[in-house]
Amino acid sequence: QVQLVESGGGLVQAGCSLRLSCAASGRTFRSYAMAWFRQAPGKERDFVAAINWSRGGALYADSAKGRFTISGHNANNTVYLQMNSLKPEDTAVYLCATGVPGDRFFYTRAGAYEYWGRGTQVTVSS
Repeated sequence: QVQLVESGGGLVQAGCSLRLSCAASGRTFRSYAMAWFRQAPGKERDFVAAINWSRGGALYADSAKGRFTISGHNANNTVYLQMNSLKPEDTAVYLCATGVPGDRFFYTRAGAYEYWGRGTQVTVSS
């Protein structure tokens, strides 16, 4: 069974930074991309960022552009999310996901991902 484990969350003040990490374990697998989603209480699970292994590029939600940077290592199925200039509205559980089809169309859709971590809490105070 493939397992994803996130780390790096915490409680910070607005304007501060956090770096999230995600690592896969268990059986080996192949995926075209890895991504970060976030979910606040009572809200939908929203796309944050994805890294495309085949193109070596990144895709960001509008809310993340200019503030967040995704990076990773395909060989180890690891991914990171550097979050700068954090805002209170960034408060959510951040989840790592992988096991997605190769078409970029699916990268922003939570339902397209097969494997998920349990999430790490990010809380930004004003």
